[in-house]
Amino acid sequence: MQIGVVYPQYELGGDPAAVGRIGRAVEELGFDYLLAYDHVVGAEHADRQPPLTGPYTERDPFHDPLVLFAYLAGVTKRIKFATGVLILPQRQTALVARQAADVDLLSGGRLRLGVGVGWSCVEFEALGQDFHTRGARQEEQIGLLRQLFTESVVDFSGRFDRIDRAALIPKPLRRIPIWLGGSGVAAYDRAARLADGFIFLRGDIDHVVDRWSQLRERVRGLGRQVDDFGGEYVIRPGNDVIEQIEAWRAAGGTHVSVATLGRGFDSVDAHVDFLASVAEALDLQS
Repeated sequence: MQIGVVYPQYELGGDPAAVGRIGRAVEELGFDYLLAYDHVVGAEHADRQPPLTGPYTERDPFHDPLVLFAYLAGVTKRIKFATGVLILPQRQTALVARQAADVDLLSGGRLRLGVGVGWSCVEFEALGQDFHTRGARQEEQIGLLRQLFTESVVDFSGRFDRIDRAALIPKPLRRIPIWLGGSGVAAYDRAARLADGFIFLRGDIDHVVDRWSQLRERVRGLGRQVDDFGGEYVIRPGNDVIEQIEAWRAAGGTHVSVATLGRGFDSVDAHVDFLASVAEALDLQS
């Protein structure tokens, strides 16, 4: 099982120096990968109809995960990178393909593309996309991304995208894995049909293990190889990290991410020190 770290986006104040510090520390401490959340803009929540349901506001800083990873590809050698999750349907499909391919090429094949549908209608509007069709658009985009990554010339006409005999050059050197993240029946069903894995971003371990078991049954029922389908659990504050990691390992999870967010840390050093204690407890550098 691979053990990663969630980049503590909004607790570092947008400090550019923190990016390299956290990335290098994750690698030096022996973790396998770095996962980053995605928000292009944050919005005020007051006086919204319908209300915004997510936790982030106009005060929460975020770096673009693909730009973040492009930089870290140049200052690290081993760790992998995962978007967890990139809000795919608010972005142009061909541009995501280009950016993801370049991150994968420049990092030597270290990208895992986790995608989701998002929750902020304000963000969709700011990026010129329809919030209400985001699930259907994501479904179409996943297939189109795979075509762009692999086919010499793409001629595609769908509900949301049109590509008229065009090519993505250079292509990634491998099939970039596409995972889904989210919660609810629609997300699980879409992942079982289309994705290479699923990122569980919410819920305690017992809830997530139950959902993971159900999702694997969906994958198996569709005639897919369950052993080829990945599952990631993001450990939240309030839980014993080592205990949660071992529980997820026992459940057949393939990836687990340690989040330092929400633990009251007020500096980059505090985040790194916590990760060092986890790495020592797990003996990651042996």
